[in-house]
Amino acid sequence: MENLIDGRALAAQIHAETRQNADALRSRGIQPHIVFIRVGEDPASRVYVGMKERTSAELGLRSSTRVLPDSTAQPDLLRLIAELNADRDVHGILVQAPLPAHIDSPTVFAGVDPRKDVDGFHPVNVGKLMLGDDTGFVPCTPGGVHELLIRSNTRIAGAEVVVLGRGNIVGKPMAAILIQKAKHADATVTVCHSRTTDIAAHCRRADILIAAIGVPHFVKAHMVRPGAVVIDVGVNRIPDPSAKTGSRLVGDVDFAAVQPIAGRITPNPGGVGPMTIAMLMRNTVRAAQIQTA
Repeated sequence: MENLIDGRALAAQIHAETRQNADALRSRGIQPHIVFIRVGEDPASRVYVGMKERTSAELGLRSSTRVLPDSTAQPDLLRLIAELNADRDVHGILVQAPLPAHIDSPTVFAGVDPRKDVDGFHPVNVGKLMLGDDTGFVPCTPGGVHELLIRSNTRIAGAEVVVLGRGNIVGKPMAAILIQKAKHADATVTVCHSRTTDIAAHCRRADILIAAIGVPHFVKAHMVRPGAVVIDVGVNRIPDPSAKTGSRLVGDVDFAAVQPIAGRITPNPGGVGPMTIAMLMRNTVRAAQIQTA
């Protein structure tokens, strides 16, 4: 389809750049090293960490995975993070979400050294993003969406952007990225959420519509202005008796209905997902560069 924004192809561009930077570090005897921490046996988390491990190996990065039991106490998890913070051989640390209910995620994310916080969740990095300070790490999914827009030659400056969802992982940082007075930003951003009145009316104003609301097929055709750029961040599991597992993953956008209307649109899968991993790998190499400069 001519109006698809191919996340896999754009991620491959970033991977090529990341590989080149990793090769430059290895020529100095430095191999970027990321450690994944997984608590419990959540099936999706196992899949996601496995994908990140494989991509690390393909790019010449070293990865290690620490798997802790679901019953792990928060102080024990924080102790492991502190050990990794102090290990000069470790350049990046990623604590895979979701964490068990008895563990406070913000406290854990704040326990990671900001210089090793390749997920971009530490309060220092969040603050730098809000201030437009590019010395921090940007969260991987909104960072990936930003790169999708840039590399697909989408006009951002002056554009009306509507972000569906106000979460800390995608919605808020996405708005912060696009509203900056900076290159590839300068957008007018509206953030919609569960208490927004007449979401459809807001969406129809958008030159760029970014769906990260966590509701399957939430964005319908009548909500999209003809010619708009539509980015689908959603990952939702719905029942599907025809699938081997009895379910399948879908996005927040009703793709079949919206695709004919949109000027450009991301597929799901194959859109934002590959870009998220690409940004994680890029952040890891950058962390190694910063720590070994």
